Amino acid sequence: MTEARVRPGIAGLDFDRDRVVVALQRYGVYAAILILLVVDTALSSHFLSVSNLRVQLYQVVPVLVVALGMALVIGTEGIDLSVGAVIALASAFIPLYLGYGVGLAIVTALLAGAVSGFVAGLMVAVVNVQPIVATLALMIGLRGIAVILNGASAKPITDATINGLGLDLLGGIPKMAWIALILVAIVGFVVRYTRFGRQLVAIGDNRRASQLAGLPVKRILLTVYIISGVLAALAGILITGYGAEADPSNYGLNYELSAITAVVVGGTPLTGGRIRVLGTVAGALFMQLLTATLVQHNIAQSYAQLVQAGIIVVAVYLARGRSGR
Repeated sequence: MTEARVRPGIAGLDFDRDRVVVALQRYGVYAAILILLVVDTALSSHFLSVSNLRVQLYQVVPVLVVALGMALVIGTEGIDLSVGAVIALASAFIPLYLGYGVGLAIVTALLAGAVSGFVAGLMVAVVNVQPIVATLALMIGLRGIAVILNGASAKPITDATINGLGLDLLGGIPKMAWIALILVAIVGFVVRYTRFGRQLVAIGDNRRASQLAGLPVKRILLTVYIISGVLAALAGILITGYGAEADPSNYGLNYELSAITAVVVGGTPLTGGRIRVLGTVAGALFMQLLTATLVQHNIAQSYAQLVQAGIIVVAVYLARGRSGR
């Protein structure tokens, strides 16, 4: 009799806990953004000024572009640690080919990202190297190649097209923000409405079952890592334009961690099988606003890193609790 009375209570608690976890995962990041905006606005009337909002967009867009590719990779239960080095590599290619025309320089930089992604996908899908090992090797090697190509010192970029991508406004909003918005729409459509998106998620949920079902697992994985490489290269072009110089020694540092953080905080589990594109956007915005808040209130960088680490741990816990894996 005692057990019969206790069990409903426990089941009820588990049910309530699951509902809370689901609510936090789906809406927690949006609520956190709203809270930050309210707090920052109350503490500083300048925070919602047009100039400050533009600065936030300039800072968050490259991370968001990389995070979109990272979300696809994580959706397959993979990881891509090479994206920061791909940013550096793309930056190195721009001055190398800019003398032959801005179009060729941009295409070559994007192609470098595609090749990097292809190599990563080849190691993961065909050679069966663990994603973290394959992309870690590329992270080290690609940055070395970038520095060799560009040299130790930064090279100024004066091309109006490249600089315009990073600095110009369109309708009062940075061009790079419009580019990011278009990419969000494309990635969201692909994930939600295309066969490729459904297959990608299925592979992340259970790769073995997907192989037995006849899905083109190797092709999907190759494509996903190529997309991640191209988006990272695009972020490198935008960063180069914004900074008006090619500096592979410093560009892209820790971007892999920022992108992973945005994806995880946005509700995409590291265990794969689900992708939240809008959540990734919100995750990138939240982490940027959090960083800006801490910096503007003179919080030491060490404490800021501790806060960010705590948020990542909570986000991973919630995602794991929801997925049940």
